[in-house]
Amino acid sequence: MRTFLLGVWLCCASPVWAAHAYAQFGDILYPPGFKHFSHVNPVAPKGGNIVLVAPTRASSFDKYNPFTLKGTAPPGLGFLMFETLLVGNTEEPTTAYGLLAEDVTVAPDKLSVTFRLHPEARFHNNDPVLAADVKYSFDRLTSKEAAPQFRTYFSEVKGASILSEREIRFEFKRANAELPLIVGGMAVFSQKWGAGKPLDQVVTDVPIASGPYKLGKTDFGKDIQYVRNPDYWAKNLGVRRGMFNFEHITYKLYKDTTAQFEAFKAGEFDYIQAFVAREWARGYKGKLFDNGTLIKQELQHGNAGDFQGFMFNTRLAKFKDKRVRQAIGLAMDYEWMNRQLFYQAYTRVRGYFVGSDFEAKGLPAPDELALLQPLRDKLPPEVFTEPVPLPPQTNLDPASGHTLRDHLRQARDLLAQAGWTYRDGALRNDQGEAFTLEFLDNSGSMGRVVTPYAKNLEKLGFQVNYKVVDFAVLQKRMDVFDFELISNRLAGSEAPGTELLERYGSKAADTEGSSNVIGIKDPAIDALLDKAVAAQTRPQLVAALKALDRVLRHGHYTVPHWYGSVHRVAWRAGRFERPQLTPRFYQPETWITSTWWGSTANLVGDR
Repeated sequence: MRTFLLGVWLCCASPVWAAHAYAQFGDILYPPGFKHFSHVNPVAPKGGNIVLVAPTRASSFDKYNPFTLKGTAPPGLGFLMFETLLVGNTEEPTTAYGLLAEDVTVAPDKLSVTFRLHPEARFHNNDPVLAADVKYSFDRLTSKEAAPQFRTYFSEVKGASILSEREIRFEFKRANAELPLIVGGMAVFSQKWGAGKPLDQVVTDVPIASGPYKLGKTDFGKDIQYVRNPDYWAKNLGVRRGMFNFEHITYKLYKDTTAQFEAFKAGEFDYIQAFVAREWARGYKGKLFDNGTLIKQELQHGNAGDFQGFMFNTRLAKFKDKRVRQAIGLAMDYEWMNRQLFYQAYTRVRGYFVGSDFEAKGLPAPDELALLQPLRDKLPPEVFTEPVPLPPQTNLDPASGHTLRDHLRQARDLLAQAGWTYRDGALRNDQGEAFTLEFLDNSGSMGRVVTPYAKNLEKLGFQVNYKVVDFAVLQKRMDVFDFELISNRLAGSEAPGTELLERYGSKAADTEGSSNVIGIKDPAIDALLDKAVAAQTRPQLVAALKALDRVLRHGHYTVPHWYGSVHRVAWRAGRFERPQLTPRFYQPETWITSTWWGSTANLVGDR
């Protein structure tokens, strides 16, 4: 599921235009002047509070600016405080409705989009949101003052022009049905934020934004509270009615998952999401769950599956040969892990768009071949002659040819072809250099996965090191690509697009702080990315992304992990109520904070 930059929009798909909304593909569900989204309770009472826990990877924060490369911003800040010109909903993954903008107009040639701002839109300091603020936000985010991924994300936007006090036009470098949603999803902030300082020097200045919450009581670096703005300008708009009901939203930060869970049972916070199957199966039980004090539930959803895996840093010489990468992947016995570690709770990730319409299967279909054939001289022959690679599946039957031992033999042969053989107690190249592998982690949670995996790799002669560092150190090393192997998760999307340039594009590979942590630089992949971004219809997008998935998987750039088909969550009973309709496309934390509300006891007895 794609999100608006620091918002919750679900974007994206021949363009469909209406004054109050824009859809890249498909129809617009809600008419002009609609009263509220169907997944909310329009008369939900305001008040009460909810205390959440930040993920352990965000165990501290040192700034209030989520747009710069250096440092860590607090959880929730982007979603709760900053707003966008357009906003999506959990029912239509390819449509967005006006929020800061009351009107959106796409030019007939599709080379520009004009937004007219809502006359009631106000920042927290009560200043009106004007076209000059939108242009200022765009100029800052596309400058070197902001994190580099923003420049990649907006790379197809030629510029922004102020037409009047409340009208702004964005011009595009080429016709692209997604671009109105790209700029419509840009976070907008006041020109006064930071009092004229460059954006990368705006660190602890309180954001001047327009969202439903303001900063509240904060223990800087530890816990942070957001307070509902009673004068929130958009509270009666159809895109906001019945939403953002809690008076206070607080995030508490902990150093590790054990401390988190014990604090949850002790009543220090109200809601938690479990990401580790063992913890869900063995930890989320006992008296508090039996007597109903705590509720645990597996929530169904229709989200595209996330991609998660160990990613190689292909900038390093030892990972240049894809046979080496394939061999390392063959050493993972996922089936054993699923039985012994995951309580059979997961499904193996197959590709980069798992569980979606964009997942490549079998041999290339005609629509894929139409895109792949012009790139034949840039692609390996097996892209055309062999089914798309699937992760190796171990079998306990010795006669199957797919036991772990069989896979290790295949890996040994691939390594030998790539110039790595076992001698003098290690896997060595022609120069006698030993092949070392370092898995980098920040929480230690991957240790139980790496340990058995490392034993298999050591049978091939690899020297394996598993290193746990603080999140800030991990982030810095990722930003400058100072790692060998790292576990990373890429959120799934119902309509992937421009963000893929940041993940897999050659230009991003050399940009510090980019999401192309793998370091992919491949002209064929660049050409397919170009086709995906330029897609004018959903069938065109599907064909381009299937072809992209196929080529990426033939490159063996990652060791795929696993994904779950449900959200595993728990919360404190008696404190909350929720709408009758559960969304199809959603993440639980943003769904809860935006549409749930406090129960009667919560409203009366705030902590």
